[in-house]
Amino acid sequence: MTSMSLVRKSLVVGALASLAVGCASSKSAEKSDGKTTDNGDATVVSENIKQKKSGDETQTETDLNGDKKPDVFSYTVKAKSADGKDIDRLVRKELDINADGKIDISRTYDEREQISREALDLDFDGKVDQVNFYEKGVIVRKERDLSSAGKPSLWLFFEKGKLVRKERDTNGDGRVDYWEYWENDQVDRIGEDLDGDGNVDKWTKNPDSET
Repeated sequence: MTSMSLVRKSLVVGALASLAVGCASSKSAEKSDGKTTDNGDATVVSENIKQKKSGDETQTETDLNGDKKPDVFSYTVKAKSADGKDIDRLVRKELDINADGKIDISRTYDEREQISREALDLDFDGKVDQVNFYEKGVIVRKERDLSSAGKPSLWLFFEKGKLVRKERDTNGDGRVDYWEYWENDQVDRIGEDLDGDGNVDKWTKNPDSET
């Protein structure tokens, strides 16, 4: 691999990683049920990043980098606008951001063409490593598989687009055992489950926190 190729790949990995930094819920509980996060989901992140085209979808290809190969695939369906006009509504989009001919990001859109779900392949193996969830186009939650186990082990929660909590399963037993609570864009306190019962045994307060 040439040095230019290595630089290009590093930039792509960095871009994907920056997308992978953060998730949200209106809940901010001080303990977990020991089995799942407060959102109650158990999203499988090992699914294929590329999805099969549905029969009612129309595919449009776009070449953004001028290499005469498509790198954005948009999928639309026939629908009606609010005033009853016939429209082609965007339902899905797939992106190849490193020009290797494989999909790296897959996005799903709601009836208002606002993003509702985003799947990321961070290691370019064709499998989903992280899923981001949106409500009315605003990020609310991110789930990421840190150990390539095929299931989330890191959850990030947002309120009004701001990070408010992180949860982790650090030992891979399917239970959350580490919590970070965020206030004013910094960690306010950290909770740790030391005996595996799903409850916080140790709290560490950030001395620089305002609260």
